[in-house]
Amino acid sequence: MPLHRPARPAALLLCGVLLLTACGSAPTDSDTATGTGGGAASADAKSRSLENCGRTVRVPPGGPRRAVSLNQGTTEIMLALGLADRMVGTATWTDPVMKGLEKPAAAVPRLAENNPSFEKVLDTEPDFVAASFASTLGKGGVATREQFEQLGVPTYLSPSDCLGKDNSGGGDGRRTTPLTMETVYGEVRDLARLFGVEERGERLVAELKARVTKATTGLRGAGVSVLYWFSDAHSPYLAGCCGAPGVITRATGTENVFDDTTEEWPQIGWETVADRNPDLLVIGDLTRKAQSGESAAKKIAFLESDSVTKKMDAVRNKRYVLLSGQAMNPTIRTVEGIEQVAAALRASGLAK
Repeated sequence: MPLHRPARPAALLLCGVLLLTACGSAPTDSDTATGTGGGAASADAKSRSLENCGRTVRVPPGGPRRAVSLNQGTTEIMLALGLADRMVGTATWTDPVMKGLEKPAAAVPRLAENNPSFEKVLDTEPDFVAASFASTLGKGGVATREQFEQLGVPTYLSPSDCLGKDNSGGGDGRRTTPLTMETVYGEVRDLARLFGVEERGERLVAELKARVTKATTGLRGAGVSVLYWFSDAHSPYLAGCCGAPGVITRATGTENVFDDTTEEWPQIGWETVADRNPDLLVIGDLTRKAQSGESAAKKIAFLESDSVTKKMDAVRNKRYVLLSGQAMNPTIRTVEGIEQVAAALRASGLAK
């Protein structure tokens, strides 16, 4: 990845765009309510700012006009907030876009299905860059936050990937504190505040909370064990205790068979899985092709043919729940995960 080449003409054009952004008239929005998102924020005649993962993010009064989202999670929040006309690029898609957002998503260029190059992002002349994962805005990713900020481009990282999470080791990090939906709601409020659409953010949070309440009211999942499988058939990535699957587990009152690890997505052998014999298998149905066994169909075909896994109770009884990859990540679509797992528990008779 050409992350360390000298600035090319796109970067020079970018500086001109940023000067125009600072001096031009700001777009107006009727949404003026103050939210209480994941960071302490302020807005005045000069700029809007908030604290984000140890950094201060500052944007012009009217908010970004040429935003790039480098992960599907931040993309779908922006689209749900009605910001497609202020976006110039998206990247890193694991699934089809969330239902209801197809039209605005089609209006925003996809820079890449996975990580785009730093130069590809700069070619869009962005004035704001957001990402869901520290690895995307880090060494080995698209570029570091420092690289963007040296060019005058503010960056935002989803709080779910820094608050209560240690990314210093290998893999997908380790949770030091269990994730809650409040962190995701804080991200919605943060982005709404930066773009000056606070009322939209509050409406979206209220809708998500209402859906969780509706899905889980009266549900009794105690004693039901669940396994979450994200990707890879040969060395499967299975959920530990405390990420987005942990949110689903707690909301439904069930038990994750790998609650004894704080790793986000540890790779665990099928013999160990079979020994724990979960009652319900939550399977990621991904459209990307980065690993083996990405689609739910391929995962199920593996489970029902492998000599170890085909003997598990959940496989013999075909107790599967198919979720998008985004529902298994810390995003607004984690609510989909809660709804679908709750519905499956009721339909299977495992819980009422």
